[in-house]
Amino acid sequence: MIRGEMYLVQKPGSMDPKKQRVFVVVSRQILIDSRFSSVICAPVYSRHDGLTTQVPLGIGEGLKSLSSIHCDELTSIAKVHLTHYM
Repeated sequence: MIRGEMYLVQKPGSMDPKKQRVFVVVSRQILIDSRFSSVICAPVYSRHDGLTTQVPLGIGEGLKSLSSIHCDELTSIAKVHLTHYM
């Protein structure tokens, strides 16, 4: 696992109406490689509101449509749930 990689995740206990969502790993690499069981990730949404905390992504990054990383919604996800690399 490397910082910046995207994974399709079905987050357990999520109230998200979508069953799966793309997340980008944003933890520092030293923490990703450590014994800790979770990493910090940012969700990817298909909407972009133009906020400075949203980083635009597109088809060039392997997504189906223009999207954005929402850095104001960071969440901790267990490494065992990051299995579907995109």
